[in-house]
Amino acid sequence: MRISKRLTALGAMFMVAVAVAGCGGSSIPSGSVASVAGNLITLKAVNHWMYVAAKNQAAQSPGSPVIVPNDPPKFEGCLKQVRAQLPTLAKTSDTVLKSECAAVFQQFKNEVMGYLIEGYWYQALAYKQGIKMTDAQIQAAFQKIKKKDFPTTTAFDNYLKTSGETLQDILFQVRINQIYTKLLKTKQKTINAAAIAAYYNAHKSSFATKSTANLHLVRTKTQAAAQAAYNALQSGKSWDAVAKQYSEDASAKTTGGLLNGVSDGQEETAVNNAIFSSKLNKVVGPIKGQFGWYVIEVLKVTPATTLSLAKATPQIKQLLTSQNQQGAAAAITKDAKKAYGKQTLCVKVYSVPDCANYVAPKTTTATTSTPSTTTTPAATPPGTTSTTGGSSTTTTGSGSSSTSPSPSSTTTTTGTG
Repeated sequence: MRISKRLTALGAMFMVAVAVAGCGGSSIPSGSVASVAGNLITLKAVNHWMYVAAKNQAAQSPGSPVIVPNDPPKFEGCLKQVRAQLPTLAKTSDTVLKSECAAVFQQFKNEVMGYLIEGYWYQALAYKQGIKMTDAQIQAAFQKIKKKDFPTTTAFDNYLKTSGETLQDILFQVRINQIYTKLLKTKQKTINAAAIAAYYNAHKSSFATKSTANLHLVRTKTQAAAQAAYNALQSGKSWDAVAKQYSEDASAKTTGGLLNGVSDGQEETAVNNAIFSSKLNKVVGPIKGQFGWYVIEVLKVTPATTLSLAKATPQIKQLLTSQNQQGAAAAITKDAKKAYGKQTLCVKVYSVPDCANYVAPKTTTATTSTPSTTTTPAATPPGTTSTTGGSSTTTTGSGSSSTSPSPSSTTTTTGTG
């Protein structure tokens, strides 16, 4: 659910009395902000879900006031809220505060309208495909989630108070997520052994590990210095003493030139070849390299390995499942927009890219944080499941569940801020 993952709070209701030409000569009546194939999204519903989003954001910064710009384009109510609840901004100019209110309104609008429109699309698409959810199924799914997230009735009631959501809201979110899950299954492919094997064979190198070595290494500027270091080691001097005296690398002076877990190909070619071809515990050098002269002694080599298909299978299955889900989600959204996008009309001030009559702004303004708090994603509420594409609900603001007459018998949910 996108909406329950963000933002701040909405106060008084306001009406936008704007009529927009719709499909088949229909229009958007006063009190509504969009028509999705003849089904209205009311201003009351938008206000409610903005309020829910707002409460979630405010909860991320305990003690922060809940301020929502809900009166475009002048935002007089927003300015009053800011000055009343944030004394430090009391003397900030109207121009500055109005700009911030407008930016946050834009953010809220995009979230809420996208949430409601896509929610209708998914419901209608499911109906079109014969996918249904009974009340009993919704209740069973809800009780399972509630039992997991809330051990007591008091805990659940407290959540409702702090989130701004109603029981009806949550039940509807459960319903939509169940529907969305069923839609996903219609697009998902079976991840079988053949698909896993094909991926493994095409990406075998990603399941391989290189040889590694533990060794002592001293680098000097000249061949003579490297030879002196070699002779000293052969005469019985320790690597600690030799590295401290001859090494050009400061770190090697304090570690005796000890290097652990050096991968094949990590060092320059001449040194790398010497490391992985030398006998263990034998001093080798001087070796001429690009950056100087080297003396080495390999202590241990761990051979390269390749993860077997059997051991790689769980990892590959998880990856393919994720890719499959992403592809299915994209396909569902594409199908839904193709079926209902042209029938989705919005009042100008609430228009978003999902609206058929959306006109992109000529200039882009960077989004600022709300006057009260910085935008922070909130936890997904109980009853929701995070899915690519974002399942969501259509809300009418009527106060009770009803049946939408067009284009399908699609249940709608309501709420008040």
